[in-house]
Amino acid sequence: MTPQRFQEITDRYPSLRIAVVGDYSCDRYLEIDSSKKETSIETGLPVHNVTNVRAQPGAAGTVLANLSALGVGELWPVGFCGCDGEGYELQRALEQMPSVRMKYFFESKTQRTFTYCKPLVLEPGQPPRELSRLDSKNWHPTPEALQKKLADAVRALAGKVDAFVILDQVDEPETGVVTQNLLAAIEEIKSQTLVIGDSRRGLNNWPHIIYKMNADELARLNEGEPETAAAELARQTGQPVFVSLSEKGIIVATPRDELAHSPALPVRGPIDIVGAGDAVTANLAAAIAASAELSEVLELANRAASIVIHKLGTTGTASVAEMRGW
Repeated sequence: MTPQRFQEITDRYPSLRIAVVGDYSCDRYLEIDSSKKETSIETGLPVHNVTNVRAQPGAAGTVLANLSALGVGELWPVGFCGCDGEGYELQRALEQMPSVRMKYFFESKTQRTFTYCKPLVLEPGQPPRELSRLDSKNWHPTPEALQKKLADAVRALAGKVDAFVILDQVDEPETGVVTQNLLAAIEEIKSQTLVIGDSRRGLNNWPHIIYKMNADELARLNEGEPETAAAELARQTGQPVFVSLSEKGIIVATPRDELAHSPALPVRGPIDIVGAGDAVTANLAAAIAASAELSEVLELANRAASIVIHKLGTTGTASVAEMRGW
């Protein structure tokens, strides 16, 4: 891609309006100073002294953060949090992002805020080392009234945004944002605007929208090599299928039997793959909405992923300025 073409595509981002529908988490990083060693008098166990706490949006919030870093002009988070401290931190972090509209982000007394609590040990001259994570999730079905609010938000935004990103991050079906009620709303509006879906549990029985997945998720739907399986899925859905192949890059198959591949960029030092997939999803959505060619879409997504994996100890983002110089 020439510098001029890169500029042409990214210059369109400030005019885009994108909704990110899905499970928003509060990523709480507990920075532990390894030099401050103590032992608990009561238990005899080592004490981890936390000297700094960082809270930032995770899961669907990471997609939103990447779109914000790209300078997308209008961003609509559609999701929920609980009436708890993590929910306060999550909402505050979302509100601080440029161009975010919070009308369809709901606070619920019946739900806990989906939280990834990540203790990080900081040692001089060493990359941050993450200890076992402490997660908070909802293990009961999302209440019907909240499901209806979320589905109605999708219907209200249809035709008013240039793209929807749908991200399902929960382990148990029907316990998050992407329920059968929400998928029914997506089915209703998919002809009105661009819709990209991504689910850690796989996209089986989802509406026929643009799918983004990794190789393992693809294998659950279609057998065979990724290129063959993606091509067959694209023919089944009538929509492009994007597949992340980790260090092998990204492929896309279209219903017209077109197949494109963009190799991953070389590693430049220590890496942390957290957030790379969400950076890819965000860049796919922005580039497609900005009318980039498929080969250009893949190249931009790969640049963003490469930048993010080189940011250690955080769920990183990639800005247009960073991507230009990468």
